[in-house]
Amino acid sequence: MVKLNKIYTKSGDDGSTGLVSGIRVSKSSARVEAYGTTDEANASVGVVVAVAEREGLAGAERLVVVLRSLQQDLFDAGADLATPIAADEAPGAALRITAAQTVRLERLIDEWNEPLEPLTSFVLPGGSETAAGLHVARTVSRRAERAAVALRNEEPDATSPEVVRYLNRLSDLLFVLGRAVNHAGPGDVLWIPGANREQA
Repeated sequence: MVKLNKIYTKSGDDGSTGLVSGIRVSKSSARVEAYGTTDEANASVGVVVAVAEREGLAGAERLVVVLRSLQQDLFDAGADLATPIAADEAPGAALRITAAQTVRLERLIDEWNEPLEPLTSFVLPGGSETAAGLHVARTVSRRAERAAVALRNEEPDATSPEVVRYLNRLSDLLFVLGRAVNHAGPGDVLWIPGANREQA
């Protein structure tokens, strides 16, 4: 159970922060970058939830259920990244992203992608406000994935490969959800290669 009574502690004024294990590291470390960017991805998904509820597009309630479940997972992912794997770590001793969570994303991708037409061009971020927000969340999730990959390269034995896989699937799902939202509304905004080359 998490209990927060005091919001500021001043313990990070020296540029360090505490990991779940209690070890203190620099706030510029690859591990802090990875879980911090994962937190940013979570916040961006939260903004999409608020926009979707306000915009009220068709299927918004179903979308919000999916997005809120992703936010729960992203807190798990952040906890995973904030907890270096100990050499003697027993299964279940630390909160880790599981293969089942990644498979669930794959099933959601297949489910939401099934009614969509195949793409004939790259998609520009846009369409409805909800879809545009999903594309922002997608790009932040990609950045979180890159940060997790950098951490895994730096600390391979202390970083779960499953959290990297999860973040990879997450950005794919957010892309598909953005397309699905536009499918029910204004439609995809497609990239036209060289569209402005002949402009004066």
